[in-house]
Amino acid sequence: MKITFLNPPFHKKFSRPQRSPAVTKSGTLYYPMWLAHAAALCDSVGHEIDFIDAPADELNLVNVIQRVTAFAPELLVVETSTPSIYNDVHVCNKLKEALPSIFITLVGTHVSALPKESLELSESIDAVTIGEYDYTIKELADKVDIKTINGLCYRLGKDIFFTEKRQLIADIDSLPFVSTIYKKFLKMENYFNPNALHPMVTITASRGCPQQCIFCIYPQTMMGHKFRLRSVEKVVKEITYIVENFPGVKSIFFEDDTFTVTRKRCIEISDGIMQSGIKISWTANSRVDLDYETMKIMKRAGCRCLCVGFESGSQILLDNIKKHITTEKTAKFMENAKKAGILIHGCFIVGLPGETKQTMEETLSFAKKLNSDTVQFYPIMVYPGTEAYNWYKERGLISTNDFSKWLTPAGLHNSVVRSENLTAKELVSFCDHARRSFYLRPTYILYKLKQSLLDADELRRNVKSAKTLFKHLIRGSDI
Repeated sequence: MKITFLNPPFHKKFSRPQRSPAVTKSGTLYYPMWLAHAAALCDSVGHEIDFIDAPADELNLVNVIQRVTAFAPELLVVETSTPSIYNDVHVCNKLKEALPSIFITLVGTHVSALPKESLELSESIDAVTIGEYDYTIKELADKVDIKTINGLCYRLGKDIFFTEKRQLIADIDSLPFVSTIYKKFLKMENYFNPNALHPMVTITASRGCPQQCIFCIYPQTMMGHKFRLRSVEKVVKEITYIVENFPGVKSIFFEDDTFTVTRKRCIEISDGIMQSGIKISWTANSRVDLDYETMKIMKRAGCRCLCVGFESGSQILLDNIKKHITTEKTAKFMENAKKAGILIHGCFIVGLPGETKQTMEETLSFAKKLNSDTVQFYPIMVYPGTEAYNWYKERGLISTNDFSKWLTPAGLHNSVVRSENLTAKELVSFCDHARRSFYLRPTYILYKLKQSLLDADELRRNVKSAKTLFKHLIRGSDI
């Protein structure tokens, strides 16, 4: 079957696949990794595919319609997200007009959380997937009887039906390398994360996260809380493939929800990388319960940076969001990371349950005390399917049901949530203040200048990130 996989046009550089989709102030643009995983599986069994990442390639709707109609697929798989859902449905409507017989399926976190509501947005949409969708799409492509394909909500005439729930993929080693799709269809230089040396390639070593943080979207809507591992051998083989097939690649980003779930796993992957003789920088998502000895081994294997959800400087708020960490453990983690020579990108959220002006100031003071390489401050973003969304909605703390309002007119994050004690405007204003207060410190600026002068790769990363970040630091938020 001919299949087009589409990350649809929207705002320029709209980072749809990330946990909080938006045009980012740091210039971050994620690979459409989950869509590419499904494409890789279909490609590996002989289906003829095209793969379009419109925001990355700066393609507009006319460009996309021309390309899709020229390829003339039977199946169109469209990634969507909460803030882009109405735009994405509009794109599907136009493609259905151009190719009336095409079967259109929406995939992603939003439709997993609100399948029936999403399908009801337009008769152009034939089905939506629920949860992990690699094999759901493969079975659609294989023309399996739709009634027997698990993990679907589909339209038949005027009626909408649900199939049985799809179980999580137990053996994720059975999936082909996602990087094969990147190689065939994407431009590595388009994608950027300030936590990784540019250009980078993003993969995962696992799926699912055993933690229960109330706001994190992928474990609650698609990948589940069961931690499923790729073999170390497969991970190392894919890194080797990337090094050999992506000329000029500088780093690997492990986009696992939590790469560092167990010390044993971190050491095994680090040992596998070192034994293979691969020399490449890599970055991963981490929690603060990673110990110093493991960090040292990871550093020797090429780990340059860890992205960590510190979230708050208030222990009460950390407990409220089921983070299961302490500020004391966080401080020790930061001390160990600096000693091991690993850079840290720290993430902080304001507007959490129980937030006050005092706890926000505690968070800013804590961020300065930790003094990580880079930080981000943002109001809590809540999405359907998460415990956080339900908590705020039940208390009347979400200002609108219009999902397009999750973004500003420019495509940046918009705050549609207030806390019990603070307005959305106060949360946004504090984040602007916190970013300026952290990044415009003379000591931080001198640190970044020194880092850039000593390492050409760090210079390129810092310049690329600063081009957009400092524009927002100076003028503040658009909302």
